[in-house]
Amino acid sequence: MVIALDISIEESWPASPNWEDLGEKASRAAADTAPELANPRLSASLLFTSDAEVHVLNREWRGKDKPTNVLSFPMLERAELLALAPEGPPELLGDIALAFETCAREAEEKTVPLEHHAAHLIIHGLLHLAGHDHECSPEEAAEMEALEIKALASMGIGNPYCDAP
Repeated sequence: MVIALDISIEESWPASPNWEDLGEKASRAAADTAPELANPRLSASLLFTSDAEVHVLNREWRGKDKPTNVLSFPMLERAELLALAPEGPPELLGDIALAFETCAREAEEKTVPLEHHAAHLIIHGLLHLAGHDHECSPEEAAEMEALEIKALASMGIGNPYCDAP
C-alpha cells in the first residue's frame, strides 16, 4: 500500500528525472519498511521547492533562520498513527518540503545522484511524519537510519551513511 501523495514540483527542480515517480517509489519503500506507513487511509503532501522557500518555512515554523535539505510537518502524533484503523476516512499524515539547492549541493558533496539523495530525504521525511526522530537519542537515531537504509536498499540505492562513494 502506498501513501496517497499530493506532489508539487516547482521550477527550481530539473525536469528530469520524474520526481513524482520517485516520490511514489520512495513512499512505497518507506511503507514496506515501516508498516505504520502502509495504512490505506494515509495521505501526505510532498513539495519539491527552493532553498528560499524552505528557508522561510524553517524560520516561520522551527525558528531556524536558514534553509535545510528537508522539512517535515506531521499532522498526527505517533500514538494516533499506530492506533489508526485501516477503515475510515482519509487522514493527512503531514507535509514534506525538499529544498533543491541544498539537496543538489549535498548530493554533489556525497558524490551520489540527486535522485538517490532526494529518495533518501523523502523516506527520511516520511519516517519523521510517522513519529521517528533521530534527535532524541542515539538509539532512536540508529533505528531511524536502519529503516532508511533498508527502504533505500529496496529501491537499489546504497547506504547513505557510508563514507565511501
